[in-house]
Amino acid sequence: MDKGEIKAYIAKRAAKEFKDGDVVNLGIGLPTMIPSFLPADVKVVLEAENGMAGAGPKPAAEDVDLCVSDAGGQPSSIAPGGAFIDSATSFGLIRGGHVDATVLGALQVDEKGNLANWIIPGKMVPGMGGAMDLVVGASNVIVAMEHTQKGNPKILKQCTLPLTAKTCVTKIITEMGVIDVTDEGLVLVEINPEFSVDDVKAATEAELKVSPDLKTIE
Repeated sequence: MDKGEIKAYIAKRAAKEFKDGDVVNLGIGLPTMIPSFLPADVKVVLEAENGMAGAGPKPAAEDVDLCVSDAGGQPSSIAPGGAFIDSATSFGLIRGGHVDATVLGALQVDEKGNLANWIIPGKMVPGMGGAMDLVVGASNVIVAMEHTQKGNPKILKQCTLPLTAKTCVTKIITEMGVIDVTDEGLVLVEINPEFSVDDVKAATEAELKVSPDLKTIE
C-alpha cells in the first residue's frame, strides 16, 4: 500500500463504526480525518474535550477563525446546532459515560487491550490531554493507527511504555485489518485484501486469532 494512502484508508474504515446519533470524540492526528468519510445517512455529534459539543469539519483556509480550534489546537468549526461549553461540562460528558465512542491513535496496544499513547519517556510532550478520561469514560474505545512503526510491531504481547489506561481498547483499526479485543484475546475480523493473514500475523507481536467469518475491508 502506498504510504500516502494509509491514513485515509484507516480513517475511511473507522468512519463505518458509528451509527446515527452517536456522540463521538476524535483524537488528534489521523482521527480528525474521519468526518470526511462519514456516510451521508449517519449524523454524529462530535465532542471535543477542549469545549465543543457538535464540532464541525475542518474549515477552508479563508474561513479559519483563530478562536475556534480542536483539542489538538488545529483550526476547527462548529456545526449548526453545536455549542461551546466549559471544560467542566465537557469532562462531565466524558466522565459521565455520555460519549458513545472515542477514536484515538496509539504508540502501543497489547493483547489485553492496554493502551499506551501519551508519552515516550525522555521526550517532550505538550501534555496528556483528555485521553485518560476518554478511554475509561467512552463506551467504545477504537484505536486507529498504522500497524507498525518503522517496521516494528505496535500491537504487542505487553505494552512497554507508560500506560494511558488498562484493558480499555475494544477495537484496533490499521491499514492491514480490523482487530477486535475480546476476553479470549485479539481476533482479526477484517483484512485489507492487499495483505495475507500471514502478513498481518508477522507484523503483530501479540498472538492473533483469526475469525472464522473473516471479511475483506470494503
